[in-house]
Amino acid sequence: MESNFKIGEKVKCKKFGALSHDFVGTVEKVYENSAMVAILEHDAADEVAVGDFHNSVIVRLKDMKKVSAK
Repeated sequence: MESNFKIGEKVKCKKFGALSHDFVGTVEKVYENSAMVAILEHDAADEVAVGDFHNSVIVRLKDMKKVSAK
């Protein structure tokens, strides 16, 4: 299955697990049903969780949306 996401694209991701707010990041690697995302923008309340994840998480492709370039 071909992914619509490419490395380097900016995406908005749904909250999950320890993250209590949605966040924005860039795609670092694309897998079959998920992608590794480097977290760029997140809510201040999620600061500790983002640090625990070392600013990088695995996100299901269906929980990601491309951020339109402005």
